[in-house]
Amino acid sequence: MNVHSQEYDVVGIGFGPANLAIAIALEEQSDLKGLRYCFLEKQPRFEWHGGMLLDGTRMQVSFLKDLATLRNPASRFTFVNYLHDNHRLDSFINMGTFFPTRVEYNDYMRWSAEQFSERVQYGEEVIAIEPVEQGGEVEWVRIRSRNADGSEKEIFTRNLVIGIGGYPNVPAVFAGKMGDNMVHSSRYKHEYERFGRHETPRIAVIGAGQSAAEIYLDLMNQYPDGKMDMITRSRALHPADDSAFVNEIFDPAFTDTIYARPEEERRDFLKKFSQTNYAVVDLAEIEQIYERLYLQKVTGKVQHRFLSNRDIVGVQNDGTRVLLTLRDKDTGLEQTEVYDGVVLATGYNRNGHEQLLAPMADWMSEQGVERCYRLPMAKGCRANIFLQGCCEETHGLSDTLLSVLAVRSQEVVDALIQRHSRPLAAACAS
Repeated sequence: MNVHSQEYDVVGIGFGPANLAIAIALEEQSDLKGLRYCFLEKQPRFEWHGGMLLDGTRMQVSFLKDLATLRNPASRFTFVNYLHDNHRLDSFINMGTFFPTRVEYNDYMRWSAEQFSERVQYGEEVIAIEPVEQGGEVEWVRIRSRNADGSEKEIFTRNLVIGIGGYPNVPAVFAGKMGDNMVHSSRYKHEYERFGRHETPRIAVIGAGQSAAEIYLDLMNQYPDGKMDMITRSRALHPADDSAFVNEIFDPAFTDTIYARPEEERRDFLKKFSQTNYAVVDLAEIEQIYERLYLQKVTGKVQHRFLSNRDIVGVQNDGTRVLLTLRDKDTGLEQTEVYDGVVLATGYNRNGHEQLLAPMADWMSEQGVERCYRLPMAKGCRANIFLQGCCEETHGLSDTLLSVLAVRSQEVVDALIQRHSRPLAAACAS
């Protein structure tokens, strides 16, 4: 086994939008020039939700909430400067929209990421984060990673920023049943073509959120002669509430408000406003789906179905066909449907950091995440660990979204400077 080791002042695990914003904030912090920092990313290249970059789909957040504008409108990493650099600013203005296509926004973030190519080690999957104990204290953490050819290495840092995003949520009923004829929405665009082995594929989309709706419509277009079912536990598709007053809960300043509330109040708030982000669909997609299904009533040709109010209670997969047993939540009656393919638009889990940090358990405090996104550590541990994108319970619904990236990155960098001013200053002066 080939093992290499290096020391850094700051290490970021993951290089998606969250840690890309951190990289930009570090780059623009004038008193941190010379800082030794890097990022480890398991993907071979930068890609933001590549499996859902469907033609025509648009952002649901204003381009002004990009990687830098709310922190530093004069930054060279703003979406506006990206447009200018690519000679499209005039044309974009002519469209009169705040919501670019998802494909273009991914290209903007890729353009930004390319400017940190020397700081990012792609193809490195982190397998463990461990304390380095010396004299009963911990000042450094060891990060062990493995690349595609199996080579392992370890690097050391005093300051760790974890921004690994979510991983696909596979409902328990599907556990152990996944195969080539089933795919999570996170991989949809990369893998949906396997359904084309059938001239008239019958495909089920599981879920009731934006991704499920977009995939359902996309499959109708990709396979005009196919039969598509959308299966949901809810009775109807619910529209996302993106009205102006409600949108204020995604303002960076609102993080202070939600963080200061007692735990029970925060839970109530998250439940009350979940319709802004979870299991909701933009009205435009709801209307498109309803119209497609209505036209079937006009023609008398039932091709696609919306199977609502159903629990999936059984799954069989022989590698060729998938049998789903559905139970009506009102009547209890069951039905079995046969599909050539199944797409799970069932969301993501945000607790992937817990397994990585398990070796640090003895050095972590039981207190909650601090306002600056730092994990409180036990006495004797001077290493800093920051979390991004997995603090919704304490920092509000915006934590997993793009809305607060620019401002949050500055908060994390400010905390790094405050807690490690001497070591960082020494590193930057060397």
